[in-house]
Parts: sequence; C-alpha cells; structure tokens
Amino acid sequence: MKKTARVLIGCERSGIVRNAFLALGYDAWSCDLEASDDGSNRHIRADVRDLLQDGWDLMTVMHPPCTRLTNSGVRWLHVPPPGRDLSDMWAELDEGAALFSACWNAPIPCIAVENPVMHRHAKERITNFEPHAQSVQPWQFGTDSSGPDNVKKRTCFWLRRLPPLVPTGSLDGTTARPEIHRASPGPERARIRSRFFPGLAAAMADQWGRAATQEAAA
Repeated sequence: MKKTARVLIGCERSGIVRNAFLALGYDAWSCDLEASDDGSNRHIRADVRDLLQDGWDLMTVMHPPCTRLTNSGVRWLHVPPPGRDLSDMWAELDEGAALFSACWNAPIPCIAVENPVMHRHAKERITNFEPHAQSVQPWQFGTDSSGPDNVKKRTCFWLRRLPPLVPTGSLDGTTARPEIHRASPGPERARIRSRFFPGLAAAMADQWGRAATQEAAA
C-alpha cells in the first residue's frame, strides 16, 4: 500500500497547486514547458505528455492551452484575428484538443483537468469526451473579501475517480472582483487570466488528495 500519493500538477508554473499538495505531505510535482515561477526543485520543465507513464496516483492539469477550445474563442475559427490565417486557428484547435485528450485518457487512476466551457468543434476532437463534472468560482473557497480568492472566474473541472469539490469559503460572491475578465491587453494578460487561487488549491489538495490516497490503497 502506498503511504503517500504521487501527484503531478500539469501545465503549472506558478506552483500554487503543487505547494498546496506539498503542504499536506503529498509527493507533488509540477510541470510546464516554462520554468517554475518560484524556482522550486519540485518542478519539471517538460511537456506533460512525456510524464504520463511515470506511476502517478493523481494528476491535475490546471492551465492547458485552451484558447481555441473555448466558447469565448470560437469566433476566431470563422474570422481569424488580424494578421492570422484561418488555417492556423484550426491547427491550434487540433493541438489543444490533442493535449486535452492525452491528459484526459492518461493511465493515471485519478484525473482532474481544468478548462473553460468548450464549443462543439473541440468536443468532437476529444477522445472519450464527457461533459465537465463541475464548475466553481474562486470566491467559493475564500474567507477574506480583500484576498486573492475573492474574484469571478468560472472554472470547470473534468473529473475521473474524483469527487466534485465542496466549497470551503465563507464569501457569497457579492463582493467578488471581475479583475481577471477585465485584464488589459498586453504581454501579461495571459498570465493574469491563468493565475490560480490559494483557497481553491487548498481544497483540491485536501479533498482530491484524500480521494487519490484511498484509491491507491484500494
């Protein structure tokens, strides 16, 4: 029986989710094509698909490239943004769907993949596609109205052998900030819009970590 679940946090460079699992004693690692923001030696600089066979008990994929998969971006599949070719938009859609498919169908017992709501073209390209199991807001996991969790950002999870998260916060959403959706265009916009939230990460580590540990012991 494994005493400590091995956890892979895919497509994460901030370390927020990885550190939440580490804080509870899990053997947690993050990976991304870019270096870790916090310089942790618990970060693997690699394509998450290269690590799927390494004996993980739980994988969460938190920020997979999803621009072409989402409802908000479907318009670019018909009229590309200035300076871009329509064929590039569809190629990026295929690439995003292939990454999601590889993670969703990985040989790992417990899986959670985060992504916004998808359009039909994306769903058609994903192997064994299922509707998302849950959507949450960061403020549902916050306790401080001025804290980093009290923001609006619908977050959808596709779950395999993991329970939907139970909110742990005390906020009601009335004071939640829209700062992520209103992020100004520029080189930092993508990073701002993909940042994660400590309260939500802590709930994932607690609830999904326990579920993965029980699954590994079964």
